[in-house]
Amino acid sequence: MTEIDFVPSAYTQTIATGKVTCKAPSNIALIKYWGKKKNQIPANPSISFTLDACATTTSLSYNKLEQPINGFSFDLMFEGKSKEDFKPKIETFFQRIIQYVPFLKEYHFSIETSNSFPHSSGIASSASGMAALAFCLVEIEKLLNPDMGNDFMIQKASFLARLGSGSAARSIEGSLVQWGIHNKIENSSDLYAIKYPYKVHSVFTNYHDTILLVDKGQKTVSSSVGHNLMHNHPFAENRFKQANDNLEKIKKIFAEGDLKKFIEIVESEALTLHAMMMTSLPYYILMKPNTLQIINEIWSFRAATGSNVCFTLDAGANVHVLYPESEKEIVYQFIKDQLVVFCENGQYICDRIGFGAKNK
Repeated sequence: MTEIDFVPSAYTQTIATGKVTCKAPSNIALIKYWGKKKNQIPANPSISFTLDACATTTSLSYNKLEQPINGFSFDLMFEGKSKEDFKPKIETFFQRIIQYVPFLKEYHFSIETSNSFPHSSGIASSASGMAALAFCLVEIEKLLNPDMGNDFMIQKASFLARLGSGSAARSIEGSLVQWGIHNKIENSSDLYAIKYPYKVHSVFTNYHDTILLVDKGQKTVSSSVGHNLMHNHPFAENRFKQANDNLEKIKKIFAEGDLKKFIEIVESEALTLHAMMMTSLPYYILMKPNTLQIINEIWSFRAATGSNVCFTLDAGANVHVLYPESEKEIVYQFIKDQLVVFCENGQYICDRIGFGAKNK
């Protein structure tokens, strides 16, 4: 598939007005994407768990304009309130995708969106938000072109979501999703994400992710700025090679259910992401003291009990505590007894593997 394949031919149907609603989840990368090229192309491939509870629900109402306009006509409501400061990001997104969804200039849109997690929680909403909006747009295009196949719809939703937020490409499907070309993964693409196509041991099919909210404040650096710091980074090429190598290694781990090796790769990837930020120019430390406290507590608990609990990190201070279904009681008790004290206002979110975006 190339970008040209996502440019539609003439639509066969016309619609005047309507409304579509979609719910799309966030995701947590196990092998991290960090660094991007032009047009939201990843510098290295990645793989993620799709989440379930942390999700964005978006409704898109549309009314046909009397004639197409030069710009875009839309209103935006976030959790019931007008959100003017969100509009420039949507405008930029629409500009990026207009050639792939040309009907954007033919309608006025009312966008209503909300998150299942508090906006101030420190959980990034760009992946779930852009995935939900992209899925809505493809649902509308399906009405204009009823011959569009379901598989192509999923690919196009991921393709569009990527142009809004790179990691959003991985929020259309679940439960394990891979994005970025890798020569050992069949049908992998830089343009859209795919469901992981190989054998996955049952231990990985119902994994839990408890998100510890260490710092709910605004990040000191945005993800977009962080990705751009990989240009001319002294360790960039080795990092990209490491990610490719880890993606090849994890194939056997997923097939065999080797939790010890899974922990080794996932935690190493998390720390490498932060190491890249600490060794860039300018440099940033995104972890907080309590982030490190939690990591050390997890390592001590694992050494003492033989548990398979582990952590991963996003590009911030929060900690994702990952553990298999078989250990949910003992790990959840550990979280409540020893880790919640390190969370801001004792807040955390219990989540688990989910299965991607869906219309409502």
